[in-house]
Amino acid sequence: MERTLMMIKPDAVRRNLCGWILKTVEEAGLSIRQMRLIHLTPEAAKGFYHVHQGKPFLNDLVEYMSSGPIVVAVLEGEGAILGLRKIVGATDPAKAEPGTIRGEVGLNVQENSVHASDSEASAVSEIAYYGLDEIWRKP
Repeated sequence: MERTLMMIKPDAVRRNLCGWILKTVEEAGLSIRQMRLIHLTPEAAKGFYHVHQGKPFLNDLVEYMSSGPIVVAVLEGEGAILGLRKIVGATDPAKAEPGTIRGEVGLNVQENSVHASDSEASAVSEIAYYGLDEIWRKP
């Protein structure tokens, strides 16, 4: 079984889409193993998006991601990383396939409703960033 991280972004939380997004993920065969509702500080958002350091959109992204609560969730299933990426759809909702989360509810490239880890290394570090790896540690 593989694990991955999904974040439901502030725009989707504000629009009461958490239930629909989680149902979509579960219906695709992924299991929710841990989940938290949190409100990122600008510093925490900047830390999470450190890979975008120096890019012109970073400040807007940090402001957006700290604008309201988000849901962070560890999902598990066979091929969870690629499977979730397929369910989520393209970053730009205008280019996302119909039936994908972003294709159905994403507003624009920034307010695209969800984040999904893009690799095993990203999943491991992103899960750890939010302290969600604690349930996987052996005593």
